[in-house]
Amino acid sequence: MQVLYGRHHVRVFRFGLRLVRDEQVAEDLISEVFLDVWRQAGKFEGRSAVSTWLLAITRFKALSALRRRKDGELDDEAANAIEDTSDDPEVAVQKKDTSIALRKCLTALSPEHREIVDLVYYHEKSVEEVAEIVGIPENTVKTRLFYARKKLADLLKAAGIERGWP
Repeated sequence: MQVLYGRHHVRVFRFGLRLVRDEQVAEDLISEVFLDVWRQAGKFEGRSAVSTWLLAITRFKALSALRRRKDGELDDEAANAIEDTSDDPEVAVQKKDTSIALRKCLTALSPEHREIVDLVYYHEKSVEEVAEIVGIPENTVKTRLFYARKKLADLLKAAGIERGWP
């Protein structure tokens, strides 16, 4: 093992370094590669050169390390480049007020219209599924949904809300 390491560790390190571009990770790769070689030496069938086998193991280990790094690490430059899409306090308050008004307007709908709106928008059911659940024809569901949305829009407008979220 000492002779194998002595002959190939520089080549394995350089190859790993070219793949991962980080000296510390490349050093770790050398350890992992030669540990695997020690554990699996009996599986080497001699169909290729030892150096080819070592570089294949190195490549596999390097790709795994790169995948882990992409999942786990984020440098400062990349972190600063990510846009913050969260709402500012003013928008959050507006959304909360709109949400409260929307719930209040929903309670003003007839039970039939409220039921259709609830199934379509909150439970994400299709017109076909709503018709089956409620036990009415699909066209009746479409008609109720049309009038429920129209009534809801009027109620929201009366509450001072012209459209959806700001």
